[in-house]
Amino acid sequence: MSAAPQRRGDRRTPPTSPDSSEEPKKSRAGRDLPAALAVGFSLGIGIILILLFAPLLWYPLVAIAFLVATWEVTKRLRDGGYDVAFWPLLVGGQAVIWASWPWGQTGSIAAFAATVLVVMVWKLLSQGLSHAPQNYLKDLAASVLVLAWLPLLASFGANLVMADDGAARVATLMVVVVCSDVGGYAAGVLFGKHPMAPAISPKKSWEGLVGSLVVGTTGAVCCVIFLLGSHWWIGAVLGPILVVCATLGDLVESQVKRDLGIKDMGTLLPGHGGIMDRLDSLLPSAFVVWAVLTALL
Repeated sequence: MSAAPQRRGDRRTPPTSPDSSEEPKKSRAGRDLPAALAVGFSLGIGIILILLFAPLLWYPLVAIAFLVATWEVTKRLRDGGYDVAFWPLLVGGQAVIWASWPWGQTGSIAAFAATVLVVMVWKLLSQGLSHAPQNYLKDLAASVLVLAWLPLLASFGANLVMADDGAARVATLMVVVVCSDVGGYAAGVLFGKHPMAPAISPKKSWEGLVGSLVVGTTGAVCCVIFLLGSHWWIGAVLGPILVVCATLGDLVESQVKRDLGIKDMGTLLPGHGGIMDRLDSLLPSAFVVWAVLTALL
């Protein structure tokens, strides 16, 4: 006997196609969880080995990561109609990161200002002196945003390693961000019922933020005590500020992607998207860790 035809409004699940078993299984948070965990674990092990045995390799690691991230973002912006200054952003972005090695954040800010000037002139002369550039202000603003958002914030994270306890400071940054992500993910999946910003990132919930705050602050306190050998209350200050800034950084990238009509900035990391999709929360967090530890340690 043949199956009864499916009526309009019938909510029964249609038969599974033969190829559906080959599609990666996604979690309730929308990720290919096994791939995401494998990539995250591999990256974490690599960073731990660098911090233990060759901490100064942190600088080239950051520089390469943000070279790729800058390429991803500029490509997406160009596809979205923003004619950003591609080569000045790639070259100047590297100058912003590397300048913090010998000259600290003063060097990075100076390199940032110099690159902004180059971008202004680059866009002005992009069509020659005989033609006025089109959409100059829009493209210039987008270019400066990329420069400030990626390499300038990244320079604070890179420069962490130059302190006497630099490897521990970088480890604190990474551990607290991971704790925030894990706490937010677990609480969001298990208890998330109240969307935080549904128009920007529908999967983020207030319950997830509470989970991030609890686990992230716990991780910060532990890192300050056991890695940095300092007072627990510094971690209690660092944790909530970092979690809030990391969450806002994630929302900022989500809104940028929403404006551009894309899901991910790239496809380099299975289960995560592009390099930039993993760095969105790290960027403001790097500045927070640098600022709080510089002020309080």
